[in-house]
Amino acid sequence: MTQALSLRPDQPLLGIAAWSGTGKTTLLERLVPMLKGAGLKVAVIKHAHHRFEVDQPGKDSHRLRMAGAEPILIASRARLALMMETPGGEEADLATLLAMVAPLEPQLVLVEGFKDWPLPKLELHRPALEKPLMVEDDPWIQAVASDAPLATRGDALDLNDHDAIAAWVQAWVRRWPEWLVAHQGGEPS
Repeated sequence: MTQALSLRPDQPLLGIAAWSGTGKTTLLERLVPMLKGAGLKVAVIKHAHHRFEVDQPGKDSHRLRMAGAEPILIASRARLALMMETPGGEEADLATLLAMVAPLEPQLVLVEGFKDWPLPKLELHRPALEKPLMVEDDPWIQAVASDAPLATRGDALDLNDHDAIAAWVQAWVRRWPEWLVAHQGGEPS
C-alpha cells in the first residue's frame, strides 16, 4: 500500500493517471514542451512496472554498477544519471523520488503512473479501451481528459486538444497553493 505524501506549497504536483495504452507518455511528450514554452520548469517522475536499464553493458557506468557501486552517479557536461539497485525492494517510493527532485526547484512535477498514490491527478480516458473511469473511485482526480464526451466529476477536457490541456495544467499550477490549503490534512472532496 502507498503512504501519505507531504505536499509542499512550493512543489505543485499533478499525476497523469490512465490505464495502459491510453497514451500517457505520448501526451507528456507533447505537453512538456508546451509547458516549457510557457515558461514553466517541469520535472517528470515516471513509474516503470518492470526492470529497465539506463546504461549499456560494457560501458563504465554499467561495469561499476555491476561491481557493486551503490549509488552510482555518472555526469557529463550534457547530462547526469543517478543509478542504484533496489534488489528485493518494494515499489518505488514516490515520497523519496519527490524529495530527490525538490532541490532542482521545478515549478511543476508531473507524475506518470503511481495511480494509487494520494496526489492530485489528471485522468486520461479512452472509452474504446473498455476500461472503467478511475474518477469514480479516486477522489484525487481533478479532471478527466477523454476522446469522447463524458459526464463526470471535475473538469472535462478533450484528450486530443493539447492546447486546452496545457492551459488547464498551467491554471492548475496557479491554483496549487489555494488547493493545497483547502485540502491540507485529508482527501479532497
